[in-house]
Amino acid sequence: MPLPDEESEAEQKVLPKKEPFFYGGQAVIEGVMMRGRRHYAVAVRVPNTLQIVVDRGELNAPIYVNPFWKLPFVRGLALIGEQLHLGMKALMWSANMNAGARDVQIGKREITGSVAVAAVFAMLLFIGLPLVLAGAAVHRSGSFLFVVVEGLIRVGLVLGYLSLIALLPDVRRVFQYHGAEHKTINAYEAGWPLEVSSVRRASLLHPRCGTGFLLVVLVVSVVVFSIVALAQPNWFWLIASRVLAIPIIAGSGFEAIRYMARHRTNPVIKVLLLPVLGTQKFTTRQPSDDMLEVAIAAFNAAREGEEEVAAA
Repeated sequence: MPLPDEESEAEQKVLPKKEPFFYGGQAVIEGVMMRGRRHYAVAVRVPNTLQIVVDRGELNAPIYVNPFWKLPFVRGLALIGEQLHLGMKALMWSANMNAGARDVQIGKREITGSVAVAAVFAMLLFIGLPLVLAGAAVHRSGSFLFVVVEGLIRVGLVLGYLSLIALLPDVRRVFQYHGAEHKTINAYEAGWPLEVSSVRRASLLHPRCGTGFLLVVLVVSVVVFSIVALAQPNWFWLIASRVLAIPIIAGSGFEAIRYMARHRTNPVIKVLLLPVLGTQKFTTRQPSDDMLEVAIAAFNAAREGEEEVAAA
C-alpha cells in the first residue's frame, strides 16, 4: 500500500489541501491498480492485442467523509478494509480482461471462493501452525519466550512462503508489476517525468509497501501477544486472542509504518526502515519497459480522475 508523504506543488493546486494525501497502488494480473483520494484506475495489457486497457472509477472511502474514521488507529482499519475491497475488485477485473482473451469469464463467485479458501489457508498456516510449533518447542504457552518463538516461526513461514511462490512464472510477473508500481510512485514523489526512461531509474523499494507493512504487523503482534501472555491464558484464549487482536495489531502497524514513512529522513528511522525495505525484495522484481508503461498509464488515469473530481 505505498502512499506518498507530501503532495507536489502541482497536486496542491488540484486537490483541496486538508492533510497530506497518499497515492497507493497494487499489482494485479498483467497490470497495476493505482488509487488516489477520490479516484482509482486499473491498467492491464491484454494478451491477444498487447494494448493497454484502462478502467477508472470513483472512491467513497469513509475516512474522507466521517471524522471518526480519521482518528489514529481507526483510520488504518478503514483504509486497509477499503484497500482489500478495491484490490479484490481490481483483481477480478484484470482476471476477466486476461480471461477474455481466451473467451473465458471469471465470475465474482469464483473470485470470492478463491479468496475465502486462501484466507482459511493463511489462518491455518500463519496463525495455527506457529502456535503449534511454538507450543512443541517451549511447552509454556503463557511465557514471553513462547511469544518470541511463535513470532520468529511466523516470520520464517511468511518469508519462506513468499520465496517459494516467487518461483512460479505467473507470480514472478505479478512481482514485476509490483516493482513497476513502486518505481512509478517513487518517480512521481521525486518530481521526475512519468516517462519510461525516468521511471526506470527509480527505486524498486518503497517505505510504505504492503510487504513492509506485513513485517511491521508481525513485530507489533509480538508486543501485543506478550501483553496477552501476562494473563497466562489457556489454549482456547491463546488461539482466540490471535484472531481477536487482528484489528488492534493492524491499526497499530498502520500507524507505525505511516510514522516511519513520514520521517524517513531521520537517521534512526532510516535504520528501522532497513528491514521494512529488505522484505520487499521478496515481492518485487525488476519490471520490463512494457510493464512500466502499464503502471504509468494507471497512475496517469488515477491522477486525471482526481483532477476531474476536484474540478466538478
